[in-house]
Amino acid sequence: MQVASSAASLSREQYFSDFSAALRYWRRKRGYSQLELSSLGVVSQRHISFLESGRSRPSRELILRLGVLLEIPLRQRNVMLLAAGFAPAYQERRLSDPELDTVRQALELMLAQQAPYPALVVDRLWNLHMSNGPAASLIGWLLDLPAGHSLPGDGAVNVIRLMLEPSGLRPHLVNWREVGADMLHWIQREAMSDGPASPATRLLAELLPLTRDDTRDEQAAVERHVLPFLPVTLRKDGVELRLFTTIATLGTPRDVTVHELRVESFFPADEATAQWFRERAATTG
Repeated sequence: MQVASSAASLSREQYFSDFSAALRYWRRKRGYSQLELSSLGVVSQRHISFLESGRSRPSRELILRLGVLLEIPLRQRNVMLLAAGFAPAYQERRLSDPELDTVRQALELMLAQQAPYPALVVDRLWNLHMSNGPAASLIGWLLDLPAGHSLPGDGAVNVIRLMLEPSGLRPHLVNWREVGADMLHWIQREAMSDGPASPATRLLAELLPLTRDDTRDEQAAVERHVLPFLPVTLRKDGVELRLFTTIATLGTPRDVTVHELRVESFFPADEATAQWFRERAATTG
């Protein structure tokens, strides 16, 4: 994808009114005063004040330096560059693009090594892009899908929506309220970063009605669990599976897509769950 097309895409999703608003937001989000930010050696406090009031214009180099110091996501660094009149610095490719072949191969290896347990590759909004066989098998079993089916890998399936919709996995998700609240935290974090006009904010608005009553005494819910993590508990046909997850990201990304990928790996929380997956893997081959 060329820079021009990236700019066109971003221009339709300006999450901040201008560069000054974006800089104020990220400085405050990271807990810096203007003086503290200036002490990091970027520019003087006076210049930061002028940038935030719109009295001065930033250089492209300064925006990139601020992006590193304030740990701003690559997508939002592009937004800040566009707001200041510059072209985006980071491309956003499709995972299927040839330039990302090595990344895709690494992800395929990670998914394969996770077997016989499930693993997914999602983007920052939890849209599904890759999955391994055990993940497809588990979801197929829960949804009564035909044997040998595969999960779409084009981002069309949103994992959080799949988990929480009554027509999805929710009837089999024993602790769906707690799991839903935990999953929404990820989208809330993205929405806070992007602002009111972003896809993350729109997705959050769509998902909230699905978890409308999951705010009940969260502390009491936590205290009910002996395990040091929140297990995903699934139940069907007398079988109860308890899983916990880890989430991994790719290091030092220079592409928006790569920066936003997440590898979610599921692990058994008890021996009965581990045995079920081992036996299912042996049966399905």
